[in-house]
Amino acid sequence: MELLKLIGVLIVVVGFTLRWDTIATVVAAGIATGLVAVMEGSMTFMGIFETFGNSFISNRTATLFALTVGVIGICERYGLRDKAKDFIQNLKALTVGRLLGVWTIIRILSAAFSLRLGGHVQFIRPIILPMSEGAIANRYGDAVIEDDKEEDFLKGICAGTENFGNFFGQNCFMGASGTLLIVSTLTEQGFAVDALSIAANSWPIAVITMVVCFAYYMWYDITLAKKYGKGGTK
Repeated sequence: MELLKLIGVLIVVVGFTLRWDTIATVVAAGIATGLVAVMEGSMTFMGIFETFGNSFISNRTATLFALTVGVIGICERYGLRDKAKDFIQNLKALTVGRLLGVWTIIRILSAAFSLRLGGHVQFIRPIILPMSEGAIANRYGDAVIEDDKEEDFLKGICAGTENFGNFFGQNCFMGASGTLLIVSTLTEQGFAVDALSIAANSWPIAVITMVVCFAYYMWYDITLAKKYGKGGTK
């Protein structure tokens, strides 16, 4: 019975591995774990649904990001992506590597000072990605970004700027949720830490991340130049 309690973890691992729907997988894992609790008598069947309901109410603010999806969709429908791309194409000296490098630094600093500037839906998809496409098209031609493999790679590194910036920058702020989570977790384990020490030790990591990311995006510039040259052909 003890091992059976881990069935929820197994469902999540299998579901994510097989790329099932994320929400459906997590809900199924929760129901399975609840049924195990019902079998051992620590929870009633209706208690499963009560737990789901209480969890949703207590964490409902986590779903507020969904409101931005409709707003971004309307902005894209009326030309936000096209305008961002056109703007970058007017900046002849700007390369995609410089753009992504500077954006990563801005993203890390904004997270370090707890400024809500970023998000895959809010910034990467409608602004940073089309600006990157414009920078590449301006230098090498539209044919480059029309290549499916090259486009997928560009989408990946654009999304990476958000991941690097948010992950390595947020703990530099004493009041960030990640910083407070680290403090509470380590305190429970018997380590004497405070938010200031976590934030202070996070800054060197953030600076290193800026340097490494900028170097990586410069390498991407060099790779594109070698692969396509000025004319945009292999």
